[in-house]
Amino acid sequence: MTEKKGDFKLVGLQLNGKTTNQNNQSSKDCGNLWQKFETGKIFDLIPEKLSNKIFAVYFNYEKDQTTPFSYFIGCKVDKNSETPKELEEIMIPTQEYSKFKAKGVMTGCITDTWKEIWNSDIKRKFGFDFEVYDERSQDWSNAEVDIYISTIE
Repeated sequence: MTEKKGDFKLVGLQLNGKTTNQNNQSSKDCGNLWQKFETGKIFDLIPEKLSNKIFAVYFNYEKDQTTPFSYFIGCKVDKNSETPKELEEIMIPTQEYSKFKAKGVMTGCITDTWKEIWNSDIKRKFGFDFEVYDERSQDWSNAEVDIYISTIE
């Protein structure tokens, strides 16, 4: 079952360049960006957040999950809000999504759910895919994270 979500703006940090799922490179790159997000207290620097949810976005795929893609971590803000100069912004367009739920011990449950997605037969758009981290993901021994995969309508 798919659901449609309207467009929204995120402010946060974007990975320099692209990463790839080859040789575990994305695990290192995305992990380093998370570390930068945490240690730099980026969450606190984002003005006018619409919620405390943190979005991790996979986008700008060259073709599919086997090719390089971009990665962004941030929070949803009002479309008209100003982005601080030390941060970046992206607009997530209106899309159809298939929703998956990663549940269990972090970060393994995220990895396992992505493997399930890669092996599924959903018709992926390779548009903007994202994970949503909220109060359910605070306990790393028993976390729950929603993963939205852009699909072809």
